[in-house]
Formats: sequence, structure tokens, C-alpha cells
Amino acid sequence: MRNSQIEVRPIAGSIGAEIHGVDVSQNLDDRTIRDIRQALLDHCVVFFRNQTLDAERHKAFSRRFGKLFIHPNYKGTQADPEVIQITREPGDKKIVGEEWHADTTMVSEPPMGAILYAIEVPPYGGDTLFANQYQAYEALSDGMKKMLGGLKAFHSDRKVAGPAAAMNAQRSTKVREDADWRETVSTHPVVATHPETGRKLLYVNHSYTNCFEGMTEVESKPLLDFLLDHGHRPEFTCRFRWETGSIAFWDNRVCKHLAIHDAGPFRRIMRRTQICGTRVV
Repeated sequence: MRNSQIEVRPIAGSIGAEIHGVDVSQNLDDRTIRDIRQALLDHCVVFFRNQTLDAERHKAFSRRFGKLFIHPNYKGTQADPEVIQITREPGDKKIVGEEWHADTTMVSEPPMGAILYAIEVPPYGGDTLFANQYQAYEALSDGMKKMLGGLKAFHSDRKVAGPAAAMNAQRSTKVREDADWRETVSTHPVVATHPETGRKLLYVNHSYTNCFEGMTEVESKPLLDFLLDHGHRPEFTCRFRWETGSIAFWDNRVCKHLAIHDAGPFRRIMRRTQICGTRVV
């Protein structure tokens, strides 16, 4: 990045870069924030190493990129509604984010991004994968692109929250399962246009996308399954190995990601903020 105070080092051919030369706990100047945002747009997910970030500084850094998003399915389960602590204990049968997904896409205006900070990590295991959905779209045939162009899909949170999902019995990070919980459903285009870059991308994910508008789930399944698996072909991905003090900041509008459930006998504690977004177009 020319004339920048930060150093950007790509970590894979398709997605992901580490940013060096910046301490995000400080009150960064506008130019540095612009450079970080540009790196995010260029690489879809950016990473920082060796950061020391308490919850208030974590939130302050996140607010430089937008208003903080309050996750509806963690309300009342966390001490601070603007922050989600994600804890994995040995023996957990499930973990947060173990399917390929974009975050919280069941809402009408999904978050534009998330900033995840590593508080305690295992000596090995617990990596996170990211997948570039620009490339997922661009690799489709012209005929498939034309067919998908007018399609919309339903996104629901029934698999990840509420009494029927029964997540709390299987993992340490709790989600709403109370009797007042109600499913949230929104429709989004299958092919979206990124609001800042103007590039087209594939916008479906395992955790939230159920079926296409105007079709049943059974009718939707063959095509939807293909698109879901196509979106994380290895050549579209990068893999990030966490260290204590690491940060991942991903563009939720164009990334899918997956937490690998392989930490065995080790605890893993992360802290996440989300940044408000806009309607998917």
C-alpha cells in the first residue's frame, strides 16, 4: 500500500493479509484508519499480531469503522451487549461458528464486519478459515450467474438459537433459548453487490440460508447445496493460526468463515465485536 504508515502482508493468494506497524489500542489517526479499511476492502480479512486490548479499547477501535451491532441472540447472556465472549472448554460437543457462515445474516441489515480478539488460545488447534465470495461468484459459469441473478434466499436463525436448536446443552458459550425467543427471517439476494467496491459476490451460507424465495426447501436443496460447498473451495480460502493477542477483522459482506473444532483438551477464549451494516443489495 503506497504512502501508508502500515505494512500489509498477504497470507494467501485469494484472501487475507496481516497488518504490521500499528497498535490498535491507541487512538489512531484518520489516515491509519483509512489505510486499515482499504486493506480490509483489498483482502476481505485482515489480521493483527501481538495486540493488548481490553474490552473498552476493543470497542473503541471497532467504533472507528461504524456503530456497534447488538446481537439479538446473545442479549441477556453476556455482561456487555456490545461484546460477545466466545468460550470453548474441553469437552464441549459444539462450538460457535463451526459451519461455514457469514455472521447474523438472518437480520435485514447484517453486520458489515466483526473484530475478534484472542484472549486465551490453545497451543495448537482452534484455527479459523476464511473464504472469498467474490471469487466464489466469479468462478461460476455464465449460465449459472444468469440463473442466480434474480434469485433471493431466505435466511433464518432457527439452526443457531432458540429452544429447538438446543445449543446450550452442547457448548460453553450460551445463546438465547428462552420461551420468548422468536425466529428472525430475512430475504437477501443470492448474488449481492458490495456497497463499497461495487463487485458482485455469492451471498449464501450454511448456518442461515434455508431455501430460495418461491421454492420449497426440498426444491432448493440441490442448487443450494452446490452453492454452499462451492463457496469454500480451497483456492478461495486462507487459514489463520491464532496466538494470544491476535486480531481478525473480517468484511462480513464478502467473507464466509469457519471455526475449526479441533482444540482437544484445551480452553479457547475470544472476544468479538460486530459493526453495523446496511441492507444487502
